[in-house]
Amino acid sequence: MKLINFSSLVTLILVLDYASALYFHIAEGERKCFIEEIPDDTTVIVNYKVELFDPRSGGFMPSSPGIGMHVEVRDPNDRVVLSRVYSSEGMISFTSTTPGEHVLCMYSNSTAWFSGSQLRVHLDIQVGEHAVDYANVAQKDKLSELQLRIRQLLDQVHQITKEQSYQRHREERFRQTSESTNSRVLWWSLLQTGVLVAIGYWQMRHLKSFFEAKKLV
Repeated sequence: MKLINFSSLVTLILVLDYASALYFHIAEGERKCFIEEIPDDTTVIVNYKVELFDPRSGGFMPSSPGIGMHVEVRDPNDRVVLSRVYSSEGMISFTSTTPGEHVLCMYSNSTAWFSGSQLRVHLDIQVGEHAVDYANVAQKDKLSELQLRIRQLLDQVHQITKEQSYQRHREERFRQTSESTNSRVLWWSLLQTGVLVAIGYWQMRHLKSFFEAKKLV
């Protein structure tokens, strides 16, 4: 078994940062989608908050209770993992079963409130061990600070293992695609060569017949 030294492990943990926070504006009838590459058996938590544009102040204010967001999540096989309407602020959680690109789409559940206004949606996506509330875990399991830190490190190592497995899966798919492409390029080149040889042979036969007909040969 090949051992990974401590510095390499720390580097991998620092690189494996699956937390991303952003906000975006959405107009009437508009649909916003995001793509997250997620290993299998990985928990994803999405925290969001919707704000409504106030033309009087020129800023965004907390939205009314009637405003909500329809959220849809699809896995790499285009199967629906989650599809439901949520309130104007909350948390969405799901666990991946297939490694690959998951598509998260959001759009308003109603257009009656728009009147030309816009929504601002704050989105915070937590994947893997970043989605775990360790303060709650420590309180529930009555863990000491050292035990909690060990628990975090173990979760990070498990997440790194899943990520490495997913990268190997991607490399395998890329290798298969490359081999398939190379095979098609080879057969296409052979086909082109065959067509050129056939055309050349036909031209030579045609010219020979022409010269014979003109009694030049």
